[in-house]
Amino acid sequence: MNPRVTELAVRSEATIRDTMVAIDRGRLGIALVLQTDGILLGTVTDGDVRRAILAGGSLDSRVDALLDRAARTRCITAAAGTNDHDLLRIMMEYDVRHVPLIDVDGQVVDVAFMGDLVKERSLPLQAVVMAGGFGRRLRPLTDDLPKPMLPIGGRPLLETTVDRLRRAGIRQCTLTTHYMGHTIRDHFGDGSEFGVEIGYVEETHPLGTAGALRLVEQGDDPLLVLNGDVLTGVDFGALFAFHREQDADLTLGVRPYEVAVPFGVVETDGARVVAIEEKPVLRRFINAGIYVVEPRARDLVPERGTFDMPDLVRRAIDADRIVASFPITEYWQDIGQVDDYRKAILDFEGGAVQDAVPVLDLVEPAP
Repeated sequence: MNPRVTELAVRSEATIRDTMVAIDRGRLGIALVLQTDGILLGTVTDGDVRRAILAGGSLDSRVDALLDRAARTRCITAAAGTNDHDLLRIMMEYDVRHVPLIDVDGQVVDVAFMGDLVKERSLPLQAVVMAGGFGRRLRPLTDDLPKPMLPIGGRPLLETTVDRLRRAGIRQCTLTTHYMGHTIRDHFGDGSEFGVEIGYVEETHPLGTAGALRLVEQGDDPLLVLNGDVLTGVDFGALFAFHREQDADLTLGVRPYEVAVPFGVVETDGARVVAIEEKPVLRRFINAGIYVVEPRARDLVPERGTFDMPDLVRRAIDADRIVASFPITEYWQDIGQVDDYRKAILDFEGGAVQDAVPVLDLVEPAP
């Protein structure tokens, strides 16, 4: 079997958790679900997995059940030996990035990937990294450094973020600065040494995480907005693809989160007890501080005053705009407090922070 097919292949009895590992292993955003004889049953994309998580699906359920629920059950394939021009045409026609190649016996022999056919890879996104916070909860570490410049893995956190943006194909980045902004400017300059074009928005007074967007030069492309104090291995390409699939005005990255209630919870109807559940676990999604914002959603930011991204999300919902949630299954750690920062350092040194690596223990229990 072709090594690429081997990396991407799972059997129908495999779990969604196993499928996440295959998607990561192949680095193409897709897994091939095969019968024991190598016949293709279907494909599962990164987006399919994330939609299953949003729907509350168990990672230990079988992947063939996910195939049954997939919105697009028909798998687009091509015959082995199809030329590159025709493969690109198929991808454009069906709006897919991957096409399994099938031999005369009906077995998968390879997978054509758009990234192999179109060498110049870039995302039509402009990044905005919010790097102006005071980092008061991290003092004294932030007495002489702004929070995003704290070192992790031998270089500033913000440099790691900028490098990941570059490797994702994002070429323009705006850094919003306030507290000790000169430190950030002196380090990054115009971005030429880091392979990206870097601009700056200097906040003379804090404008909020969304208020600064009105100072970013307006363009036709959506904005990828990130909090500067987040260390993550999220796949920005998968996030953008998911955003476009949902035809969203605004997409926010979310993290699964659980809170264990240490008591029996009683449900009542007036004075009458109708149910009791012993020590339930409440499951919710939390805001991860990563967003994709279309120009039409950015127009909802008011002309003046402090305005935060949650305010923009609420305003978009109130305006009946499409607001999507993208579950982040990769590594994610906010460094707002000293213990969080120390954890991020240890995680980085231990190799936990990689691109597009699914974190299989998705739930972060409350302390």
